[in-house]
Amino acid sequence: MEIYFYKNDLPDDLILKGDIAVDTESMGLNFQQRDRLCLVQISNGDGNAHIVNFSEGNYEAPNLRKILADETRCKIFHFARFDIAIIKKYLDINITNIFCTKISSRLVRTYTDSHGLKDLCKDLISVTLSKQQQTSDWGSNELSKDQLKYAAHDVIYLHRLKEKLLKLLHREGRFDLAQKCFNFLPTRAELDIMGWHEIDIFQH
Repeated sequence: MEIYFYKNDLPDDLILKGDIAVDTESMGLNFQQRDRLCLVQISNGDGNAHIVNFSEGNYEAPNLRKILADETRCKIFHFARFDIAIIKKYLDINITNIFCTKISSRLVRTYTDSHGLKDLCKDLISVTLSKQQQTSDWGSNELSKDQLKYAAHDVIYLHRLKEKLLKLLHREGRFDLAQKCFNFLPTRAELDIMGWHEIDIFQH
């Protein structure tokens, strides 16, 4: 695995083909009012990760925005709801063509309540992830090797997980249902941004 680290945007000459795995790191989970976007990590499934750091607060990132906004690429997330919402808020991108490994897991791995990325990696592809850096200070100007490794691990396995989960979705006859959920995610993210993140508008 190679980890490539950039400030504020991807380089102009970077060529990444195919579908991309995407993840973000932020100062916390309350991005609606308080916690800013710090990192966006992407991978095209080749085992390498490209990490963009926004420590300077510059969110223009035209090269990154172009890749994320490309409707022809599938964007693979784990818990896409959060990532596409914070990306929408800070990069002003409406992400489409989405696959979420957490939603997929909840639809087909109904024999367990464990749907975290660590659980999926262990159960589906026999990879053990460390979550030690999960509560790191991602706003720091200097990120440690352990932080970068953690951030990279959040994307480099998503293509393999998608492949496994697609087979399960088709096996259980729930692929169409999953696709409808993925299509709704931009709307769900918009609701989160506007303040309905803790309210289920479908309740009685």
